[in-house]
Amino acid sequence: MVAGWFTHDSGEEDFRLLGTRCTACFSVFFPREDSFCRNPGCGGGELTEVPLSRRGRVWSYTDGRYRPPAPYVSDPETEWEPYTLLAVELAAERMVVLGQAVPGVSVADLTVGMEVEAVPGVLNEDAGTVWTTWHWRPVEEAR
Repeated sequence: MVAGWFTHDSGEEDFRLLGTRCTACFSVFFPREDSFCRNPGCGGGELTEVPLSRRGRVWSYTDGRYRPPAPYVSDPETEWEPYTLLAVELAAERMVVLGQAVPGVSVADLTVGMEVEAVPGVLNEDAGTVWTTWHWRPVEEAR
């Protein structure tokens, strides 16, 4: 897990990506920014942590059909399983955030404009360590 990028101690209903907001220009950033305002037109202000919208709309999507090269995690001894990658425009922030779809959702299940929500997910498991992340799940599939 990348510390500070999302909540991790709460249940699925409370799961949120975490960003930062500049108090001077109100720009929101994800991944978070803790040093300076990334808005080139801003003189800078204090950056505060903000939970981002849980839901958004599919802006674009594709599938990953190749094994990534080193240094990415990819065990050549295991069978490669394709994954679905989404670009999602968050509802309130009007920013696009990338992430994988929940397991079982393929590009055939998606359409541009479809509503999705951020849920906790697993990126990788290695020697007893679980690397957590977020996944996007179609809202129609929820509950």
